[in-house]
Amino acid sequence: MTGSEGPLAAKAREILIRDEAPQDFDAVRVLVAEAFGGRPYSNRREHLLVDALRDAGAMTLALVAEDRGEVVGHVAFSPVRIDGRLRGWYGLGPLAVLPDRQGEGIGQALVRAGLARLAPLGARGCVLLGDPAFYGRFGFAVQPQLRLDGVPPEYFMALALDGLVPAGTVAYHAAFSEGT
Repeated sequence: MTGSEGPLAAKAREILIRDEAPQDFDAVRVLVAEAFGGRPYSNRREHLLVDALRDAGAMTLALVAEDRGEVVGHVAFSPVRIDGRLRGWYGLGPLAVLPDRQGEGIGQALVRAGLARLAPLGARGCVLLGDPAFYGRFGFAVQPQLRLDGVPPEYFMALALDGLVPAGTVAYHAAFSEGT
């Protein structure tokens, strides 16, 4: 470690970002429940959403962050429809990091790795519902021509991977609204 690096930089180097595997499912369930457990915006069911997306075969990409054999973070990407049609756009979420590991750059590493992996899969773009201050650093921004009904528009953001943002109403997989 050089003099300009702090303890967070040292911790970030130890993190392995990899594809989620079946042996991770139980750890991911606990991790997601803990990560969202105390959040005022959470319905406390995000861990069930991950299971439902996985069970439906609707997760195009799921990555975990591993530190010395422990799963400390998870991110999922699933196809979204725009005006009822699949257009090569994906929804990011949920993104979860163990509460005692937040602030170490693990979530950022998961988002960056996920976006890098989406492009070669033919993805044209990605949407999410989240904190503009956090997700803006990756290029996500409010795109008024894309809408998600029932949510504050300032928290619904998009990132075009091919440079073009379509217009229309976005719908996530049914698991997002089935009371999971």
